[in-house]
Amino acid sequence: MPDIPPPTMEPSDEDLAKRLTHTRYPRSNSYDPRWVIENQMGPNALWLLEWLSPALGLDALRPCARVLDLGCGRAMTSVFLAREYDAQVTAADLWIKPDDNARRVAEAGFADRVLPVHAEAHDLPFAEGGFDAIVSIDAYQYFGTDDLYLPTLTRLLKPGGRIGVVVPALREEPAGFEPPEHLEPWWEPDFWCFHSAEWWRRHWTRSGAVEVETADWLEDGWRDWLLWCEVIAEESPEEFHRTMARRVGEMVRLDEGRALGFVRLVGRRK
Repeated sequence: MPDIPPPTMEPSDEDLAKRLTHTRYPRSNSYDPRWVIENQMGPNALWLLEWLSPALGLDALRPCARVLDLGCGRAMTSVFLAREYDAQVTAADLWIKPDDNARRVAEAGFADRVLPVHAEAHDLPFAEGGFDAIVSIDAYQYFGTDDLYLPTLTRLLKPGGRIGVVVPALREEPAGFEPPEHLEPWWEPDFWCFHSAEWWRRHWTRSGAVEVETADWLEDGWRDWLLWCEVIAEESPEEFHRTMARRVGEMVRLDEGRALGFVRLVGRRK
């Protein structure tokens, strides 16, 4: 398999690679950290996908299994799915142009395995039963809280196919109408799409569309989130991402996992 991209690291890049080497994410450790930093759009999507993978059963998928990567961003996760699991990936995103992702995918060596498409999550132009699995990393929270959404989406899965998502989350649902008090200086209305693992389990179970197999919390996930924020604040080539990483990092550092982290969900289509 080709490297992503072929490593030509300067001494500073070697230090960066050591800083980001993580025992929990051995597959992700093989990717050029500069490539990951340049193409990130939030938390480290490769780490989150690698955490999701065993629960979703990606290792058990047949070669060239059809996988929808929903909200793929700059297609890093799509390349990961093709490279690590020999998947045939449809990389769907609303904000990143397919031409941009096609170039990135081709440079990584997977133009024959990853098809970038422009799609909105409520208007997916795919056939019913067309996918063996659906994956969504740090995106599903923006559209999947709709009570009617999951049954519509899972029609794209073959019977028995799995959907797996990882989302930023709250350890517990807040009581009342206010955010956790210590997070008020950072809280934005968009954060109300963050929910607990139990909330998501109930939400998916009530839909009747899937049998929920996994709904759990990433222990010490806040430490991974903080480390990534610190790296992006220092190393991202884009000022917008450096500024956002500093702000989010301040919030995560203060919180120390009391409220903020990540939830993993896996459901099997009935």
